[in-house]
Amino acid sequence: QVQLVESGGGLVQAGGSLSLSCVASGSTFSNLNMGWFRQAPGKEREFVAHISWTGAVTSYAESVKGRFTISRDNGKNAVYLQMNSLKPEDTAVYYCAADRYVVSVRADYWGQGTQVTVSS
Repeated sequence: QVQLVESGGGLVQAGGSLSLSCVASGSTFSNLNMGWFRQAPGKEREFVAHISWTGAVTSYAESVKGRFTISRDNGKNAVYLQMNSLKPEDTAVYYCAADRYVVSVRADYWGQGTQVTVSS
């Protein structure tokens, strides 16, 4: 079992920045592919970013490419999401996810989510 705990959400004005963190426990973190997803009210959960277990491979949704950066520190069992140039449409609950194989909306492990609100 893997437990994931997100932190770092909050309220920010458009154009501002936030940094999210996700700390994992209960399993060998360095074996896990990690991802960030988000879900806005009335919408389905969507992919934001992914990072491979080595950190060598990352991918991003087109809507956040160039603005968000995912990274990880296997020594701290943590994955991060740096969000810059935030837009009101980035408002959502952000979830950290982990899977030993493909990180998708069907990932094996999920955090409880952290709210990000971007005001215009």
